[in-house]
Amino acid sequence: MSLTQKILNGDRASLAKAITLTESNLEKHQEKAQKILLSCLPYTGKSIRIGVTGIPGAGKSTFIEALGKYLTNLNKKVAVLAIDPSSEINRGSILGDKTRMEELSKDNLAFIRPSPNKGSLGGVSKKTREAILLCEAAGYEIILIETVGVGQSETVVKSMVDFFLLLLISGAGDELQGIKKGIIEMADAIAINKSDGDNIKNAEKAKIEYQKALHLLPKNKNGWNTKITTCSALEKTNIENIWTIICEYEKWMKDRNLFLSIRQEQQKQWIHESIEDALKKQFYTRKGISEKLIQIEKKVIEGKITAYQASQELL
Repeated sequence: MSLTQKILNGDRASLAKAITLTESNLEKHQEKAQKILLSCLPYTGKSIRIGVTGIPGAGKSTFIEALGKYLTNLNKKVAVLAIDPSSEINRGSILGDKTRMEELSKDNLAFIRPSPNKGSLGGVSKKTREAILLCEAAGYEIILIETVGVGQSETVVKSMVDFFLLLLISGAGDELQGIKKGIIEMADAIAINKSDGDNIKNAEKAKIEYQKALHLLPKNKNGWNTKITTCSALEKTNIENIWTIICEYEKWMKDRNLFLSIRQEQQKQWIHESIEDALKKQFYTRKGISEKLIQIEKKVIEGKITAYQASQELL
């Protein structure tokens, strides 16, 4: 049986192997990966893709496990693509999400795949899009993408998901401090986590603050009003409300023929990103380019030419 057929049959080991091939930098692995992806394409596109980002300490992994377990209890197949930060020193990766999501990782209806982001802008692996397609082909109905944190570059996740969830907590200084306005503007829903014990009142207060702040921001182009709710991933409370919001959003978008059109725009963006990546790779792997770069860099540092002139000499 081919690897593609095993993926279509829902074999998790084969799915993991295919994702590893897409992440490889070896040419022969890339060729094999692209053949598998092409075979899987007719079986993709049937999931709801959900991006989860949030401030450090917001409890993203705990939340994703709580949501994942809630969904598998509804007999839904859930894939989690947890993107770990790569080390800037040795290009390694923590890859600890399976440990943090211990309960979900044992669930037969769940698939968890930690992947290093390899320095990718936006905190999501360059190969995340391919991983999404492979998970869909394997029959996963809900794809959850956890990003490395929150920041302006994290917004790239918006370009590959249907629903964008921002996870926050109360009591982290001024409620809006440290949160980029652009991220709040793009969020389809905001969930204030850790609303449990003595923190319930603070979470409700934070919810009111964010609701006020949202009124000052431009409305979503699609007409959807960003929803704000509280939850506790630890105590698994109000998780069902977040799933209800996601389902309402999906229906809203499909009723207005926006769901598919946005995905099509995302595919166009993917083409342009792929072209840029291919051209960059082509440039840096050219024969003798490393030596030329050293010479040109020296000229720029010495002030003999501008960076623009340097780039023109090399192209």
